[in-house]
Amino acid sequence: MTVSGDQLPQNALLVLGASEEHIPLYQEAARRGIPTIAVDMRPDAPAFPFADAAVKISTRDADAIAEALGDTRPAGIVAGASDAALLTWRVLGLRYGMPYVYPQAALAGLDKAAFHRVVASCDVAGYGWAASDDLAKIAAKAAQLRFPLMVKPVDGSGSKGITRLTHPDGLPAAIARARAYSASRTVLAEEYVHGRQLTIDLFLRDGTPVMTCIKDQHLVAGRSVVRRISTAQLSPQEHRHLEDIAVRLCAALGIVNGPANFDLVLGEDGQGRIIEANPRLSGDSIPRLHQAAYGVNVVGALIALALGEPFDAYLRPTRNAHAGVELLGSPLDTEGELATWEGVAEAHAVPGVTGIELYAQPGDPVHPHDQSGHKIGMITATGPSPAEVSAALDKATSLLRPIIHPTREAS
Repeated sequence: MTVSGDQLPQNALLVLGASEEHIPLYQEAARRGIPTIAVDMRPDAPAFPFADAAVKISTRDADAIAEALGDTRPAGIVAGASDAALLTWRVLGLRYGMPYVYPQAALAGLDKAAFHRVVASCDVAGYGWAASDDLAKIAAKAAQLRFPLMVKPVDGSGSKGITRLTHPDGLPAAIARARAYSASRTVLAEEYVHGRQLTIDLFLRDGTPVMTCIKDQHLVAGRSVVRRISTAQLSPQEHRHLEDIAVRLCAALGIVNGPANFDLVLGEDGQGRIIEANPRLSGDSIPRLHQAAYGVNVVGALIALALGEPFDAYLRPTRNAHAGVELLGSPLDTEGELATWEGVAEAHAVPGVTGIELYAQPGDPVHPHDQSGHKIGMITATGPSPAEVSAALDKATSLLRPIIHPTREAS
């Protein structure tokens, strides 16, 4: 529903974003009896039904949001797993004098070239890269780097516009593709870093991590999009090394309280090299993984932070297990339409499976799984070992089948 300013609930949590990734924010607020106002420009945003009121405006437009609110003053403001709303989160936090204001320095994490400079300032191991909004310059600089290369928009997210290149001949097409996804029209080329693909999530209080979770990432074959994420087995020394890097980067980004996560590679030399910063709550259902593995509630902690309340209790672990998330995408390389899901009950019944969420419903258009936003569902599993979690996810994904028909244009 869309309502005018004088009809909006008072003392509500203003949530910047209403994608499927934001649904847990609305569910947690409802559980605590906190009214919510959803902001998203999409008329069919999937989280709208979970909100008490909706404002259909871009999360990038702080002035328009404030105008829509009118005399309504939120009790807190929060953004979820989306980079688009982070600047607005800060602007509106200052405007309304919120208990939590998103830090200015953290916005450097949204520009991959700027973040490379942050990494260098923290004396963290790096790798070759080049960035420019001039097509000829970026092509020339990229050709001098060590291949393979990852070519991407400097301000992109969700694996959009990324190409992995093994030869300079592919640079013109890869640069054009990345530029099309960049708001600043700036392209970044990075040397591909060989090693173990990991992510690290932290939730900090007063600059110290209250929760740290390091996870293995497995990509869709031939693509840069994540397929499976699972808690990683690391030596204590490796864990400390990677956590220390993340804490130093959070300090440089001004993140003293709240969540952050980083994509990184643990090389054969034992050095962690940061690939990307996400100075916010994780997407790809990672909060569900944290809940399954440790019994912590990072979504509840984030809402408490936004409202100026103590949040430590939400991050106190109640168990120590392994967990994983399988991100489901279309098996087709063309556009399609979902006919039905088969095997849902059977997948739910697999021992270790703790949750299944289906984002696409019969009749919905389905895109090839070439970026994070094109996933159509997820499965979460937990168990005493990574092998048992992996086996549960393998079994559940073999049973849960999306029946997708190619659209007429693609057939």
